[in-house]
Amino acid sequence: MSVGLLTSASAPQNLNAVSFSQAITRLMPNGTAPLFGLTSLLKDETAANIEHGYFSKTMIFPSATLSAAVADGAATSFTVASNSDIVVGDLLMAESTQEIVLVTAVPTTTSITVTRGVGTVAAAAIANGVALRTVGNAFEEGSTRPSSVAIIAERYVNNTQIFRNSWAVTKTAAAIPQIAGAGYVSESKQDCAALHAMAIEKALFFGQKFMGTRNGQPFHTMEGIIPRVVAAAPGNITTLGATTNWTQLEAALDPVLQTVTDPKGGNIRTMFVGGTARRVLHNIARLNSSYQITTAETAWGLQIDTIRTPRGVFEIIEHPLFNAYGASSVWAKMAVICDLNAFSLAYLRKTSDASYNSAGALVDNGIDAEGGTLTTELTCTIKNPAAFGILYNFTAAAAG
Repeated sequence: MSVGLLTSASAPQNLNAVSFSQAITRLMPNGTAPLFGLTSLLKDETAANIEHGYFSKTMIFPSATLSAAVADGAATSFTVASNSDIVVGDLLMAESTQEIVLVTAVPTTTSITVTRGVGTVAAAAIANGVALRTVGNAFEEGSTRPSSVAIIAERYVNNTQIFRNSWAVTKTAAAIPQIAGAGYVSESKQDCAALHAMAIEKALFFGQKFMGTRNGQPFHTMEGIIPRVVAAAPGNITTLGATTNWTQLEAALDPVLQTVTDPKGGNIRTMFVGGTARRVLHNIARLNSSYQITTAETAWGLQIDTIRTPRGVFEIIEHPLFNAYGASSVWAKMAVICDLNAFSLAYLRKTSDASYNSAGALVDNGIDAEGGTLTTELTCTIKNPAAFGILYNFTAAAAG
């Protein structure tokens, strides 16, 4: 019982209406829009215009590569291919000799002046092509302030996209009872919701950015995960061979684990796969594992939902859309790897339902029917495309 004002806090959990993506997660958890459903668990953003800009920053790890050999331990001027991000005070270690040098000047873009042998390894000749890696910095007592260094954020702009799906039932159909089901109106609404979520889901994966006009009005579409990876992280795309073993799979997965988006958690990725790809992944596990059946078991077989590599974890979700065109299609043999910590939706307009005749009012040009239109305008942000990847052509498994 509530005494006094009935407030929003008085409602039981899950009684109030939820967002469209949450409703899809709750009502259609195994439907055709698992990624869109998962966004209900992520933080939403607000888009203020049809062009939504966002920024991403990547930690830098400065290094330089010698473009000329250092003749002996007395030379203090190094010629390098580039000294980008190297500043006075940095300590550099030569990969070949382990000698540490202190940068004392950066005269040109292709040279540095150093103090040799700052450590226990004596100065010696260093061959051409050896990499010099930063191992911190060091300054003397009473030193002057060093040069400031900042990581420049990269700006990216994505377009919002308007998604619309309608439902409509004549008043006659609405009045006819069904032997099974909740009625034609309810069924039409559910179909509309599923198709609306699926339209958004397809764009999240395959959408390509476009800005133009249609019927004399602005028309714009957003860029999804696959085109963003193609443009920003092509090294994370692998086309597998006729067979794939564990060694090859691990090598294909490894590039998406190079960066960590959320330092509070481990390297965890979500892998959306087609049915053929999932079958191949299971067969790779089967051919590269040992397992035993005991008499106490009443179930037989393997169903693997997680792949663990030495560097990270991949949680597998079979995507119904990838299976839509048969087991031999490109989608069915594909895996799209996502870092959900770096993925979010930015809404310009949350999902709305513009219904007509729902209360029996004769509106919408006097049509003797009831219906409505779901409209959503949003875009997606992929703030660390280096943590996303695509694997094509899962065909058959092999041992190894």
